[in-house]
Amino acid sequence: MSKQRIVNLSRELRREGTPAERVLWRQLNNKKFNGVKFRRQEPIGNYIVDFVSFEKKLIIEIDGGQHNEDSLVDKDSQRTQWLNSQGFRVIRFWNNDVLENLQGVLLQIQTFLEEAPSP
Repeated sequence: MSKQRIVNLSRELRREGTPAERVLWRQLNNKKFNGVKFRRQEPIGNYIVDFVSFEKKLIIEIDGGQHNEDSLVDKDSQRTQWLNSQGFRVIRFWNNDVLENLQGVLLQIQTFLEEAPSP
């Protein structure tokens, strides 16, 4: 996929975020969460990640039920391995976790941020 196509797709994904992504973004944008800067729908290599803190090398993915299908489980695993090889840690949450247990999700993100290596 060309770089321009990835950039265009990331812009489209920002406009059309899922309800769970919008809920979490309200907590993460403008350095609201512990002063950490996050970007959303950000291209990294040939992938577009839901949320990323480059400072903390942390990627947050919000997955819908389709990510439980065998074909996507394998793709997600390959994607995570590649992102890990680039120095990122990846944390995944289900849509319903964000929508039904936002405080628990934020607590887990906080734990990952505290464990993050210094830049």
